[in-house]
Amino acid sequence: MKVLGVVGARPNFMKMAPIVRAAAGGGLTLELCHTGQHYDDNMSKVFFEDLELPRPDVYLGVGSGSHAAQTALIMTEFERVALERRPDLVMVVGDVNSTLACSLVCAKLTIPVAHVEAGLRSFDRAMPEEINRMVTDILSDLLFTTSAEAEPNLLREGVAAEKIHFVGNAMIDSLHFYLRKAEASDVLARLGLAPGGYGLVTLHRPSNVDDPAQLAGILGAMREAGEAMPLLWPVHPRTAKMLEAHGIDTAAYGLRLVEPQGYLDFLRLMKDTRLVLTDSGGIQEETTVLGVPCLTLRENTERPVTCTLGTNVLVGTDPARIRAATRAALHDTRRAYQVPPLWDGHAAERIVAVTSDWLAAR
Repeated sequence: MKVLGVVGARPNFMKMAPIVRAAAGGGLTLELCHTGQHYDDNMSKVFFEDLELPRPDVYLGVGSGSHAAQTALIMTEFERVALERRPDLVMVVGDVNSTLACSLVCAKLTIPVAHVEAGLRSFDRAMPEEINRMVTDILSDLLFTTSAEAEPNLLREGVAAEKIHFVGNAMIDSLHFYLRKAEASDVLARLGLAPGGYGLVTLHRPSNVDDPAQLAGILGAMREAGEAMPLLWPVHPRTAKMLEAHGIDTAAYGLRLVEPQGYLDFLRLMKDTRLVLTDSGGIQEETTVLGVPCLTLRENTERPVTCTLGTNVLVGTDPARIRAATRAALHDTRRAYQVPPLWDGHAAERIVAVTSDWLAAR
């Protein structure tokens, strides 16, 4: 039974790494295809090294581009790979363009697809990731969900119940597996930071960073927090270009920009921060498990369990709301939270077991 796992961008790597480990001990042959959607060292190579992922069996090297151009190039290149290797199943993770493109190719070639992290919905089709999620789920034969609300989302869209498997969160498997190693990182010393004495910022969504007025409003809302403590911002390359194009002086807002961090260094930074301000999806989940206050600067989230059970607060992008939520997070004690069910470090083992049984029964 040969499975071809697809990764393309850094959020994929954290989800695939534990599946690779579990497959090795679960009798499943798993080869790895890296589309190269994230291609520079800080966005890709260092994550492969930190997560101890094997060298990809296939590297497509598609690079950046518009959503249409990138998706089309991945489809063209991946079709060749799928025809040559003829896997019994292709496993895709998350919601990036690589996930959608490879699922479409497999559907045309009648190769079964398994989607890890299925059923997440923001109900906002202006988000490219939402389109990727919805189409991938409709095309998939095995749908592995991370939280309870995912199954009713899928059932409403016509997915057969027998295809859906609640297995937990593979990305949290990586957090559990590497946390002790991350705690040994010297990144705080290198950056001159003290545990609990800084905030952590990540912004990359086009809706937040492409409009200079919107971005300036968000950054202005952070100024008060930046006066109280350093605000560290490992800045995405695309976001860095937008900041330069807009002529925005981030230092004026109390922000300290650094290069994107590797997985272990970023995990240490996230664990020991006082507060995270983000528009990322996965960080909402990781901060929930770490018990770190998280303010999500978006109007919606596809991960509502991080708000109902975890430490995440959906703040939106209005500067007044951001300032009020930041002030509350900095002055209040950490609120009670729970780790969602099955976020226990063993999701990958369940994924491999279900996949193996499904392939054996075909």
